[in-house]
Order: sequence, then C-alpha cells, then structure tokens
Amino acid sequence: MAGPLPVIVYPPSPTGGRRVRVDGEILGLAHSLRDVAEFLRRAGLEGLDADDVARSEIIEWRGGGPQVWAESPP
Repeated sequence: MAGPLPVIVYPPSPTGGRRVRVDGEILGLAHSLRDVAEFLRRAGLEGLDADDVARSEIIEWRGGGPQVWAESPP
C-alpha cells in the first residue's frame, strides 16, 4: 500500500451516529470511537483502539471532532 487509506467520519446524523468512509466506501454508521476502530479493523487497518482513533491523523473528522456524537432520539 502506498500510504494510509483516506478515512472520513461525517457529521452526526439527526438520528444518531456518524457515517464512516474508507477509501471511498461507506463502511457503516458509527455510534462511538470503538465503532470507528472496528470499521477500520475490518478495512485492514489493524491495531487501532478508540484512543488511537481519537488521535489519528489519517482520519478527517467532518462536523466536529472525535468527541462529537449525536444522541439517538428517546
């Protein structure tokens, strides 16, 4: 691989969660940093935990950083 895959975490949705895209493919809707780490693991980016995800420079956070998560409606 030439370099890290482009990773984008989109803004929180109104119903909760954030879409995660890796190398142009939407992998799912994350509701936490642990979810993002799991999506990245499935995409072949091994060895990242939630703390690593929060500090990673390969992730582009749109609509707020790793601390911003919309809450699901009651």
